[in-house]
Amino acid sequence: MDRRTFIKLTASGAGALALSRLILPDRALAEPVEKLVLSNAEWKKRLTPEQYRILREEGTERAYTSPLNHETRPGLFACVACGLPLFPSQFKYDSRTGWPSFYDVLPGHVETKTDFKLILPRTEYHCARCGGHHGHVFDDGPKPTGLRYCNNGVALKFIPDKA
Repeated sequence: MDRRTFIKLTASGAGALALSRLILPDRALAEPVEKLVLSNAEWKKRLTPEQYRILREEGTERAYTSPLNHETRPGLFACVACGLPLFPSQFKYDSRTGWPSFYDVLPGHVETKTDFKLILPRTEYHCARCGGHHGHVFDDGPKPTGLRYCNNGVALKFIPDKA
């Protein structure tokens, strides 16, 4: 690696760290998430057939079918498979796409990879604990991040804040 590449990589890493502290200033850096690994048979016992199709086979639910599209109470949206919190309710917004959408995620709670299923590359994201497929992230979201985490509602459970 040459010096210029090293400086660019170092600067971008520091920039990402500074940006994360601006967006989420009251949060410490994310601790690594302990992985949950189960066999396909164990996942099939734990999940409904539709949840299994979405989370384990990277499917997509039909748009406008999730009751979570209309959820507006304070709380957390967590992975239905393992319970890892992914999105606080204040990150949710109406993207008018038919799926629950969020402009940010709890640090370290999702992992991404490139998906070529529709030929053009998209960024797919998964739960950092169980690896369950949740949806795709796009760069057409609102401020402050400009991101849209477009989530399958069947992959989430909502945990309301205690009153």
